[in-house]
Amino acid sequence: MKRLQRLRYSKNLRDLTSEIDFTVGQLVQPLFVVEDLLRDEEIPGLGDVKRHSKDSLLKQISNDLESGIRQFILFQVPAKKLDSGFSHKYSSEVISQVKKEFGQAITLWIDTCLCSLTTHGHCCVLRDNGTQNLEASLKEITSLAKSYAEAGADGISPSDMNDGRVLKIREALDGAKNGSLEHIPIMSYSTKFSSHFYGPFRNAADSAPQFGDRSQYQIDVRNRSDGINSSIRCAQEGADLLMVKPGMTSIDLIKPIQEKTGLPVGAYQVSGEFAALTTLSEKGLLKFENALLETWHVFKRAGAQYIITYGARRAKSLGVNL
Repeated sequence: MKRLQRLRYSKNLRDLTSEIDFTVGQLVQPLFVVEDLLRDEEIPGLGDVKRHSKDSLLKQISNDLESGIRQFILFQVPAKKLDSGFSHKYSSEVISQVKKEFGQAITLWIDTCLCSLTTHGHCCVLRDNGTQNLEASLKEITSLAKSYAEAGADGISPSDMNDGRVLKIREALDGAKNGSLEHIPIMSYSTKFSSHFYGPFRNAADSAPQFGDRSQYQIDVRNRSDGINSSIRCAQEGADLLMVKPGMTSIDLIKPIQEKTGLPVGAYQVSGEFAALTTLSEKGLLKFENALLETWHVFKRAGAQYIITYGARRAKSLGVNL
């Protein structure tokens, strides 16, 4: 049974999915935390977005809260990469620490994928011949998602594009003991294209494929119907929120997906799109703040319910309503 109440569970979720106005509550700030990192590291092209240690991550969230940001999506990079049997210990510790510090003041979404965990950088478990092992991939991703939720995550955001992963995650959350996790929403990367605009992110998450590319499981940018059908499938499998990625190059799909599914559809302003603005600004070819705000307004005009953007923490200074 579809649980419409999931998106009414907290004030932050109700603000995120409000269908009128454009507020800071509809902007999601990405965060990167890296195990064993001794000091913050800059990410080329992403301005003031950095790779954090556990301690500096808490300071950054505190600063972002003062700027009105309450929605965060966390990307985690372990010190040791594996090919299966991934450890949940570090991720669970980070999530628990963040939620202990900030509680319901924030909504913490956890990106759920294998690319930053594997030695090969792909979003799935591979067989010895290099082909995707779907069954093993779904098992690992579902295990990660459940562990994140048990550690205190407010929402799960599967980004791997493996067929059937939303269904498996939903079953795992709903099947938890005493219904303890059935309220956890899934924000699915439901229409995610194989794109050339992910470069800065792959540096930040240490997730670049070591061979080949991801075109066997991410969507071909030439295929509109595949993009729409991928989101429909995620909706049918139990996703609570949908997403297009990259945002600007998928902007024509936001409204059709919303109309066909009836679910909130967001846009991810990906690292390459954001870095283009910072680079043009550095060269004196545009005013960064004005251009950033323009892109957000275009996403909202196209029907985006929420926006994941590396510049979310600048919203207050740009005059976006609190």
